[in-house]
Amino acid sequence: MHNVIKMEDTYFHKGLRQKLVKKLREKGITSEEVLAAISMVPRHFFVAKGLERLAYEDQALPIEEGQTISQPYTVAFQTQLLSISKGDKVLEIGTGSGYQAAILAEMGAKVFSIERHHALFQQAQRLLLSMGYKVQLFYGDGYLGKPSYAPFQKIIITAGAQEMPQQLIEQLSVNGRMVIPVGENVQEMTLIVKQPNGELSITKHGQFSFVPFIKGKS
Repeated sequence: MHNVIKMEDTYFHKGLRQKLVKKLREKGITSEEVLAAISMVPRHFFVAKGLERLAYEDQALPIEEGQTISQPYTVAFQTQLLSISKGDKVLEIGTGSGYQAAILAEMGAKVFSIERHHALFQQAQRLLLSMGYKVQLFYGDGYLGKPSYAPFQKIIITAGAQEMPQQLIEQLSVNGRMVIPVGENVQEMTLIVKQPNGELSITKHGQFSFVPFIKGKS
């Protein structure tokens, strides 16, 4: 395989992941499936060079293009809200480092992910492929979603949106769940569930901080 990224996942790293899982459990993450995925995916593969030693701290870290790899608690929290079942078609907006996509794939979801920064798109594609994750990545405008692959049972947005993106809501299946941080400086984690009659059930789940959700591609 071309572009295989040679990295090691040692017993030391696995031990750090178990400590991280313990910390997330203490912070209130209850989904065993989410915690199991976090214990399996080597986060140190996804962080910027030189920051590997911080990979298992519960903090967001900078990656290329002025973006971040989300704090593990945020990844776990958003994923728990999605209620992933094996085989779910999941649309992710904002591939970033590829870590969230790897967690979803580890849980057995069919992941479609869109990234607006070409360099990040290429990097995530190489890394996920080298790790054996079959994730369909696209370089493009996340606001448009992927209508040709819709409907999706789950949609996750990993950037702070100022409003509910109507085009993405249209791509959600009946009983589908969308998790999106909404707000300007600080975002409210919002869960949208599409009811059988087409109405939306909207609940708020606390404040988080994300990079902004930007239209178009760079």
